Amino acid sequence: MIRALHRPVLIIGFVITVALFAVALLSLVWTPLPPAKMNIVHKLKAPLEFGLLGTDQFGRDVASMLMVGAWNSLSTSLLAVALGACVGTAIGVIVAMRRGWLEVFVMRGCDIIFAVPPILSAMMLGAFIGSGRFTAIVAIGTFMVPVFARLTLGAALQIWTRDYVVAAIGMGRSKSRITLVHILPNISNQIIVQVTIQLGLAILTEAGLSFLGLGMPPPNPTWGRMLADAQTYLGQAPWLALMPGLAIAFAVLGLNMLGDGLRDLLDPRNDG
Repeated sequence: MIRALHRPVLIIGFVITVALFAVALLSLVWTPLPPAKMNIVHKLKAPLEFGLLGTDQFGRDVASMLMVGAWNSLSTSLLAVALGACVGTAIGVIVAMRRGWLEVFVMRGCDIIFAVPPILSAMMLGAFIGSGRFTAIVAIGTFMVPVFARLTLGAALQIWTRDYVVAAIGMGRSKSRITLVHILPNISNQIIVQVTIQLGLAILTEAGLSFLGLGMPPPNPTWGRMLADAQTYLGQAPWLALMPGLAIAFAVLGLNMLGDGLRDLLDPRNDG
């Protein structure tokens, strides 16, 4: 705890991330106005002229839409990263146990997945099952799988060479038990850091999918769709693009700073 207080990057990232989660959770029980409520009389009002952050082309409250959009973007990204982390980590530790042809097969599979961007994956999925939240989660989560698989495999292979693991093998412990008792606990810090960093990337990707109409369907507000809707009104109402753009930027910045701070804090080689 004392070490964390001496890391400004970690503290700033933590504050931004907590604020993001707080706004997202608050939107579940309260928003200044109903986010889907239209009021044409007050359309395209500037910030503070009507509401804290003004209104859009339909008279909807921008602040309320940003709050609900935070929950929609964050929940979708969390589910996608959870999917990628669980599947990727499982693949990584299994491959580390078996090695051989399985390692080659999985690594080539990861290369193939990396070659297909998540936006393209979402477009292909959308052609079969339609666009929506499920499509975004599967597309982003699939892209995350090789990230965690490679990270887990590399970290697990290092642990398998440690003396206490070699001793456990000599005592006749099964590889499955060694993985649960020794491997996973010793690579959990790296997985946690990677989850934090990938969450920021997932929010950015989800915004891109929503911008293209492949995310959550209307009238559910998302940051990406707010940016897409604001294109027509950039000259007349620039705040419509500025607000969700800043929200995405701060969310990604906060999560990346938190991830970098955690990586430095949890690295046993760093004593400061």
